[in-house]
Amino acid sequence: MTTGKLQPSAVKVRAADLVPNRRRGGDLRVLLGPSTVGATSGFMGVLVLEPGEYVSEHYHPYSEEFLYVTEGDLIVRVDDVPVGLSAHEGLMVPIGKRHRVENHGPRRSVAVFQLCPLAPHPSLGHVDTEPLVAPEGSAAGSAGS
Repeated sequence: MTTGKLQPSAVKVRAADLVPNRRRGGDLRVLLGPSTVGATSGFMGVLVLEPGEYVSEHYHPYSEEFLYVTEGDLIVRVDDVPVGLSAHEGLMVPIGKRHRVENHGPRRSVAVFQLCPLAPHPSLGHVDTEPLVAPEGSAAGSAGS
């Protein structure tokens, strides 16, 4: 069946080819989203947190966030309630819930994240509720957007 619309081509993206966003902490890379592949319904990426790193507290007024840990252990604080996640476990953070992602373990942690639906405008998709505090001797918060 044809609808008269052209179907988009599949687009492959490598995390190693993307510049990490460190503005909120850790190494966050949006692989599949509006700016990388023209996605219209949400975006997906990967988060890497070294021991002691965290993603500062924030919320999404329009999107649910799905987190799936592929390596290591994380603590996700949802409205200040800690939820422990280990490899091969996932968590859904509801729309509007404040959350912070932390690595208190001795090794690197990796998580895949997805947010959907998209906010009506990118500037409305993410609300910071905590500034990122750079550890001594680091430049946290200076790279990315």
